[in-house]
Amino acid sequence: MKGNIGVIGLAVMGQNLILNMNDNGFKVAAYNRTTSKVDDFLNGAAKNTNIIGAYSLQDLVEKLEKPRKIMLMVRAGSVVDEFIGQLVPLLEEGDIIIDGGNANYPDSTRRVRELAAKGIRFIGAGVSGGEEGARRGPSIMPGGDESAWPAVRPIFQAIAAKTPQGEPCCDWVGRDGSGHFVKMVHNGIEYGDMQLICEAYQFMKDGLGLDYDEMHEIFAAWNKTELDSYLIEITADILKFKDTDGSPLVEKILDTAGQKGTGKWTGINALDLGIPLTLISESVFARCVSAFKDQRSEAAKLFDKTIKPVEGNKKQWVEDLRQALLASKIISYAQGFMLIREAGETNDWALNYGNIAMLWREGCIIRSAFLGNIRDAYETNPDLVFLGADPYFKNILEQCLPAWRRVVAKAIESGIAMPCMASAITFLDGYTTERLPANLLQAQRDYFGAHTYERTDKPRGEFFHTNWTGTGGDIASTKYDV
Repeated sequence: MKGNIGVIGLAVMGQNLILNMNDNGFKVAAYNRTTSKVDDFLNGAAKNTNIIGAYSLQDLVEKLEKPRKIMLMVRAGSVVDEFIGQLVPLLEEGDIIIDGGNANYPDSTRRVRELAAKGIRFIGAGVSGGEEGARRGPSIMPGGDESAWPAVRPIFQAIAAKTPQGEPCCDWVGRDGSGHFVKMVHNGIEYGDMQLICEAYQFMKDGLGLDYDEMHEIFAAWNKTELDSYLIEITADILKFKDTDGSPLVEKILDTAGQKGTGKWTGINALDLGIPLTLISESVFARCVSAFKDQRSEAAKLFDKTIKPVEGNKKQWVEDLRQALLASKIISYAQGFMLIREAGETNDWALNYGNIAMLWREGCIIRSAFLGNIRDAYETNPDLVFLGADPYFKNILEQCLPAWRRVVAKAIESGIAMPCMASAITFLDGYTTERLPANLLQAQRDYFGAHTYERTDKPRGEFFHTNWTGTGGDIASTKYDV
């Protein structure tokens, strides 16, 4: 009997996905460029399973049923293209190549089109959930050549995480690189969620002076509220974890954060599409600041930096902080969906925003209870532009606003850096202000660069230029022909 699907790449994610597929009744052919890893896998984690080994790409292709389905679980970038280049001569028209790595979505769009011209179908599938998700049920975000979806769907939906109602956290996203775009935004939201939690942690530790046992109890309690989520859950676990000497292990971890690039891609795409993705962008910059450890140590001495204790009722401050975190998290998701909507409309992907929310309901790093509410919001109003305008989320934001303002103001007053919570409330204040000072900004642009402006007493789309100094002339920058 031939394999239902082949997987290339036997790092932890690849191995765990293969074992997951095997558990769900699918016969998998496993291949790795270093073929000794195939034997190690078959004699180790895959022992006594139906998983079969392949020792060359030709061998892999020959061991698969038609149409052949081959999933790449390798490093994103040129390695994917190298494998595709080697596979194409071995495949037949209608066969399917799936990239399950963290590809940059334009690469997936390019691969869909290049392979279609050769009769090969391509799917770019974002996979989230880490090692445990891959083994027990990840969130999967497939996009690309939709004609390939019926052949892949039974496997992907079987291995995917399930909601409490039994819905698989895997469904077709859209054309071209849309699956990897949605995965990219997922990772950007993940950056934001993690930084928001870190800001709450620092406010508790350095502002309120709480110890680790107290903070563990607070996060554990928060996980039983609207903040119920994977990242809150693991934060509670981390805060109670003790090193061999009995002290909190997290205190001994150097405060420099790494990144793999997906958060940066999210920010770059937001700038390209003109979407104010302020919170996620700040979370990326916060990691950049953390990397300047030696510089920060010197600057702290230079400025004699101390954090002023937060006075007052600690229990009330903790509740205020919970509300500030919840409201900020809503803004993070709202901005993320604004970016997804803009990309979907720009690229004509015909995305279903409610379905996307449900792809993240379980299995992935940003899984949380209120993603069900996000799905409900988009099912009620598919044209919803700003998530905060949905009655459920609008009510939460309005209720949390006073506590949110108190926390951000107190953090700034105390010297606690809070880039994401502050950017979130600043975004909401700007987004809900009917008249911003951009009229002055546009006047400045017209003054020094003749960039023109629209007038409040004229129809939209009519542009004017003023000779502000009497010597600048009447030619607008839009008229220049250099």
